Amino acid sequence: MADSKRIGSLDVFPLSLGGNVFGWTADRDASFAVLDAYLDGGGNFVDTADGYSAWAPGNRGGESETIIGEWLSARRNRDRVVVATKVATHPEHKGLAPANIRAAAEDSLRRLQTDHIDLYYTHFDDESVPVEDIVGAMDALKREGKVREIAVSNISPERLEASLAASDRDGLAKYVAIQPHYNLVVRDKYEGPRMEIAQRHGLAAVPYYALASGFLTGKYRPGQTVDSPRAEGAAKHLESERGQKVLAALDAVAAERNVPHATVALAWLAGRPTVAAPIASARTVEQLPALLGVADLVLTDEETRRLDEASA
Repeated sequence: MADSKRIGSLDVFPLSLGGNVFGWTADRDASFAVLDAYLDGGGNFVDTADGYSAWAPGNRGGESETIIGEWLSARRNRDRVVVATKVATHPEHKGLAPANIRAAAEDSLRRLQTDHIDLYYTHFDDESVPVEDIVGAMDALKREGKVREIAVSNISPERLEASLAASDRDGLAKYVAIQPHYNLVVRDKYEGPRMEIAQRHGLAAVPYYALASGFLTGKYRPGQTVDSPRAEGAAKHLESERGQKVLAALDAVAAERNVPHATVALAWLAGRPTVAAPIASARTVEQLPALLGVADLVLTDEETRRLDEASA
């Protein structure tokens, strides 16, 4: 494996494969092919959630976990894969009440066909529940061996700080990672208080929307139509001055290094403080090399500066 990154006690590949497309834009066979190719390419870190992909017509939630579980079972490779999943958004298990966390975890374990989740995130905070109760429920799962490490995704800086303080005060399991919305065109959701807390407490960041819904692959251009369910989300960045500046900087660096735009965008993210492994998804095997390339690309200080200035 390329130089691995550390998240708590876990050693992970520097790119996490997003499972949001499994059971949505990638069917079972396509998902298996992508997972096989990711593992063959040196990867070991797969990210999903219990709610993926309840938004798709005909789906109920849990489709992604089910496909990953069938793949783990078919390939008999559970010990080679770091599996991350999340609680709070499954239609039958919304929120973070302690009883709900436990029930959702049991369902995730069943779908994943495993006896443990390597990294278990709270997907969206539930401010109706005291942080002590949430951390306590996650701690219980860890003590029972059902979860190896716990983490957090969408949460206010105040609630994150309070959660970490509760773990320290009460001797409970402590979050080892944060999964923020973070990329070259959206920096303010993480840079600032959340990043400062992560640095202070040693949390690893595992950013989602690392490629801004595909915008940072460079395939979205003014006047061009891209056939993708995420095209609308990506195209909105074309309308901003920042988006156009970032695209121009990506064009230049990608051409100079002779690598895909996506690889450059992921390498910039991988080089940011606290970041362990950006998350990116692939619907097809052909999309994977540009993602896996982040393990081999280190940007120069000058290249990083150009991208920083374009995205400031």
